[in-house]
Amino acid sequence: MHDYERFAEPAVPRWRERLRQYWALVRGDRPIGWLLLLWPTWWALWIAAEGVPPLWTLCVFSAGVWLTRSAGCVINDYADRWLDPHVERTKDRPLASGAVRGREALLLFAALMLVAFALVLTMNRLTIAMSVVGVLLAASYPYLKRHTYLPQVYLGLAFGWAIPMAFAAVQGTVPPIGWVLFVANIFWTTGYDTWYAMVDREDDIRAGSKSTAILFGDLDLVAQGVLYALAFAALALVGREAGLGPNYWLGLALAALLVIWEFVVARHREREACFRVFLHNHWVGMTIFAGIAAHYALPPVTALAG
Repeated sequence: MHDYERFAEPAVPRWRERLRQYWALVRGDRPIGWLLLLWPTWWALWIAAEGVPPLWTLCVFSAGVWLTRSAGCVINDYADRWLDPHVERTKDRPLASGAVRGREALLLFAALMLVAFALVLTMNRLTIAMSVVGVLLAASYPYLKRHTYLPQVYLGLAFGWAIPMAFAAVQGTVPPIGWVLFVANIFWTTGYDTWYAMVDREDDIRAGSKSTAILFGDLDLVAQGVLYALAFAALALVGREAGLGPNYWLGLALAALLVIWEFVVARHREREACFRVFLHNHWVGMTIFAGIAAHYALPPVTALAG
């Protein structure tokens, strides 16, 4: 026996290799997408319940966020299997590299969505009916970049649909404030996903894909400023209508400072900087949630003064 044969590593079992590829396909090793979807969902749950929501509702929506985000990643890669091999950042993804077949991806997508739907079935009838719209949004989003320069806006619709669903689950209806919060999330999602699109802009142009980053062109930073300003204006309206106190406004002010920092970092539009500020939006969403949670968890300032 040769020495290299004696010390060769044992072969990885096929089932373990398949699980590793599926985990990569659902971005299990990259939680940023799950977190960016989780924070607005929790904004809605806490505002709808005026505090900590019912435990089972919180569990259903938190698990549903992970499941639907994972399913969204799968269907996105399936739709982009013609594009990803030509983009430096995505060329090694399981579908782009051929490690996972298209049929496997579709089966995994269906399994994830079925589990998510099974959880939704424990909610009320309005929430169940609204979940059908959520499935359609998630399944159709990846194909928008072939036909429109606004897939980031559509992502905001898909990512934010959990907001009216959360109000429906907690209150049995979706009040106007729920739709205002939904609109705020559309602006915010469009903004942070445009940072993401700016990373791939040159590759997307060569491949014939479309995005808001390409649409905005040299005015991208101006457009980003408008998007974030509109998001915070809508969040301010939510705070006023929900009667949220100083803790919320402090959280919103800190989140605005974080966004200003993002513009400073990405002002030269370098790929690495744009990707860095995209990831940084997790802290923006978390800070806004902290303000909402603190409002309901802590006594009013007037009560402390008394």
